[in-house]
Amino acid sequence: MKKVLASIGIGNATVDTALQSTTVEPGQSVDAEIHIDGGSVEQTVERIELELETQYATDDGYKTVTIDRLHLSDGLSIEPGQSEVRTTAVEIPYATPVTLGRVDVWVETELDISMAVDPEDKDYLDVQPTPRMRALFDAMEGLGFSFRSAECEADPYGRYSPGPFVQEFEFRPSDGPFAGRVDEVELVCRPSADELTVFVEIDRRGGLLSELADTDERKTSVTITDADDAALRDRLEDAIERHA
Repeated sequence: MKKVLASIGIGNATVDTALQSTTVEPGQSVDAEIHIDGGSVEQTVERIELELETQYATDDGYKTVTIDRLHLSDGLSIEPGQSEVRTTAVEIPYATPVTLGRVDVWVETELDISMAVDPEDKDYLDVQPTPRMRALFDAMEGLGFSFRSAECEADPYGRYSPGPFVQEFEFRPSDGPFAGRVDEVELVCRPSADELTVFVEIDRRGGLLSELADTDERKTSVTITDADDAALRDRLEDAIERHA
């Protein structure tokens, strides 16, 4: 009877992942301890799987996507009441969105147990901007723009990313050279180890007819290689000015 109950999740083994830190940046890694506790019967864990996940908006609602996946396979046999610990490092790819606005990122751990409900654990991460991204946001603030929102959205045609989604940051001018001239500026960041490519979309104040004709939006891009680039604000201002 205990085996039958374990097959539907009652008295099953459990898993709990402890992350060394929940605050990370894209491009970093975080050490993890995976704690497995046996249930009421002996079970064989065929595989331990960790997935780095987020959600992005589509026309039909939100879709969960796996950014990266890690498999630990060792055919672990777990006895009733037995405790086991496995250690690993979870890589945070550069494609991982930062957790600003309505964006969540988490590590989901799952034990693959044959003929049983697979135990799961979920740990949320605080993903901070990279130094180049922080320099970008500081430059926008210096130009009089205020951060308004951040959201992951579908990118079905791969315009900005090889993956299925991008993260979009929306800024609106509160003062500075673009107040009264620009409605908003949207940024899509594509970071890598060597540089940060920023796709910039400028929504001008063109009036209703311009909006209906889609002539009020202009697009450009900026590449950042140095987080201490003293000319970044000027380069960003020039890029927006050319399309404002």
